[in-house]
Amino acid sequence: MTELSADLELGPVGQEIVFENDRVRVWHIRLAPGERQPLHRHDHPYLVVAIEGAKNVVQTIDGTTIDADEPTGGVVYRDPGAVHMLTNVGDTTYLARLVELK
Repeated sequence: MTELSADLELGPVGQEIVFENDRVRVWHIRLAPGERQPLHRHDHPYLVVAIEGAKNVVQTIDGTTIDADEPTGGVVYRDPGAVHMLTNVGDTTYLARLVELK
């Protein structure tokens, strides 16, 4: 993983925590077409559940761009450590729950 400078400000994983206990944290994520989530880091393994899917693009901290189409009802698992931002490049609103496994 790329070492981050101390002055780099990272945003939250999602817009709102909708549930949390000692084992999981669940984030609400909503991105309108063209909207971008700020640069953030995933410190825990996590699942993304697409409630309303969209065509998204992930941009990593090193500038790599990855297509991340997420169909409605789709579920993906990701390992921790990623530092990236997510942009909805489609024409539909993206709505998801991100479940961090503590």
